[in-house]
Amino acid sequence: MEIAQNKKIMVIGKLPPPIMGPALATQILLNSDLKNRYDLVHFDITINKTIKTQGELSLKKVFQSFKLYVGYWKTVRKERPDLVFMTSFSQSVIGFFKDIPYLLIPWCYNTKVIGELRGSNFKNLLNSTNSINAAIIVWVLRRIDGVIVLGKNLRYIFSDVVQAEKIFVVPNGANYSFPIVSKTNEKINVLYLANMYKTKGVHSVVDAAIKLNNPNCRFTFAGGWRSDEKFKDYLTKRIEESNVDITVLPPVSGFKKYELFANADIFVFPPIAPEGHPWVLVEAMAAGLPIISTDQGAIVESVIDGENGFIVSSNSPAQIVEKLQLLIDDKSMREEMAKKSKLFHTQKFSENQMVENFSAVFEKVIGQ
Repeated sequence: MEIAQNKKIMVIGKLPPPIMGPALATQILLNSDLKNRYDLVHFDITINKTIKTQGELSLKKVFQSFKLYVGYWKTVRKERPDLVFMTSFSQSVIGFFKDIPYLLIPWCYNTKVIGELRGSNFKNLLNSTNSINAAIIVWVLRRIDGVIVLGKNLRYIFSDVVQAEKIFVVPNGANYSFPIVSKTNEKINVLYLANMYKTKGVHSVVDAAIKLNNPNCRFTFAGGWRSDEKFKDYLTKRIEESNVDITVLPPVSGFKKYELFANADIFVFPPIAPEGHPWVLVEAMAAGLPIISTDQGAIVESVIDGENGFIVSSNSPAQIVEKLQLLIDDKSMREEMAKKSKLFHTQKFSENQMVENFSAVFEKVIGQ
């Protein structure tokens, strides 16, 4: 694909910390080969630096938001990009209304705008809010030039809102370098790496570990906690009172995270709430791990039941135990699923594939 080098893309998005899917997506996109294909200009809208402050309202945040709007308006006017790309618009009413200036300011300058949905709860938002809010949200989305979803299964979210040709599919994709480790046959290592939220299904994995109670199994949990101290205390107590080999770590990144993936034999991530296409599954596939997950968002487009892992019901520790036992008992199954995961990553979820997908969308929207 021939791409003019002077096309300018303004990327609006948060950066880590905290380690969250949308921030990781922005970081990966900015560091990808897209920077060699386009003149990428990043406008950072990060306000929260920790997980605990996510969703909290304060006067300070209001002032920070207005300061960002002014800075953004000046940047759009100065840079005059060919396209503005918002890497993640909110799935809450208040959050989306805060995003409106980022979507409409470029429109005022006749600049193309596309936004990406990094989850799958948006249709629920439209159905649950009042008619006035819904009308405003739909009006805004019909003013922009395209929306991106993370899987084919998620196109339906906008099917009643925007024209079908303005709905694009770009799954998550990235390349990873994992350390070479020497695994022993002493214990099977089961990894959960995500924020320690109930919506992510961490409690189901803890319950499954305790129910399994297999002395040949080791469980590692790594992720950040929300301010829900009651849930944290409950889960911590469950772990401490069990006789299971469980290690709980704070959020990890960089080499430490890749080391955890490299040492793992099985990856478990069973969210119970709407998801998009979780980055941890891309990482787990790249690491060559069999995966146990749930049917949320576009997960079933990367975890194919019976091929590179298993899909279980939400809130079902018993099913997780069943699938874990199958993988523990059958080494050849683990190895075959591991190969399939690596193959799926190479074919569909590598950085090269993501770059090609984004480039195709950018070129189509700019050329409209």
